[in-house]
Amino acid sequence: MQDNMKKQEPLIKIENLVKYFDVGNGKKLHAVDGINLDIMPNETVGLVGESGCGKSTVGNVVIRLLEATGGHVYFDGTDVVNANKKQMKEIRKKMQIVFQDPYASLNPRESVETILKDPYQIHKIAKGQELKDRVAEMAATVGLEPYVLEKFPHELDGGKRQLTGIARALALDPKFIICDEPVSALDVSVQATIINLLIDMQQKRGLSYLFISHDLSVVRHISNRVAVMYLGQIVELAETDEIFSNTLHPYSIALLSAVPRVDFSNKNKRIVLEGDVPSPVDPAPGCRFAPRCFMTKDICHAENPELREVCPGHCVRCHCWEESQQKAADYQGK
Repeated sequence: MQDNMKKQEPLIKIENLVKYFDVGNGKKLHAVDGINLDIMPNETVGLVGESGCGKSTVGNVVIRLLEATGGHVYFDGTDVVNANKKQMKEIRKKMQIVFQDPYASLNPRESVETILKDPYQIHKIAKGQELKDRVAEMAATVGLEPYVLEKFPHELDGGKRQLTGIARALALDPKFIICDEPVSALDVSVQATIINLLIDMQQKRGLSYLFISHDLSVVRHISNRVAVMYLGQIVELAETDEIFSNTLHPYSIALLSAVPRVDFSNKNKRIVLEGDVPSPVDPAPGCRFAPRCFMTKDICHAENPELREVCPGHCVRCHCWEESQQKAADYQGK
């Protein structure tokens, strides 16, 4: 599948995407600071990192729920950032989002049936009996029983609420869906149901996903490629198997060391990062991870490294990437 992707044009092309928030006194919070990322047709890119690193902001800016401070987001060749109202209405048919909180993202005053009717009615796609049939078909597609259509969000469990959100996102037959922590608020058994549904829908409908999560085990299961984010910047990007087997950035190494695993030999000791997280408000020069890094050099505090391809398909933003694995092993006492 990867070979086919390389021959195609990206469905989503993010170029130098920037989102700053004004925090007063002329200062800016650098939530997203120069992101570059392509997402191919029928591909899932996982976006991972700690809370507050800017993952959800990337998703909200890509789909234009938040306006970008700078940069471009091209969807099928159209610049979403500069699209007018008419263009955005058409784009929104093909770009959808599934939110983290399935309760807050659903109108509590509407039944599930009414919620699922909204996309068809807003875009004037169906009415009358055809509308009812489409809603019933979409509910069945995601595994919602007919009785659920009469219920209101507060009458449903978290899993059925999220299935409602997914059905709403799929209603207009989109090409691209942003999944913003779609399973983090759900029980493990329900998580599996949602993830398997997303994979099944991708295979049947040719969907592309930007899958935002802090759960690396889930990301590994669903993603073709993984982008690791730290304080508004992508610090490592590679195919999923590559990033788990040949991790190069110190932050990525620390993240992976924290993934729970059955290991009675205790060979994989967790790397506990020390130091304080730098402020994203007008960040200081140098690498943003340097204050917490176990591999830092003088250059790390002076120059912010570029994200560069160090081997085919594997990009890393680090001055020390060549010796990263050995230093990580030394740090863990291997």
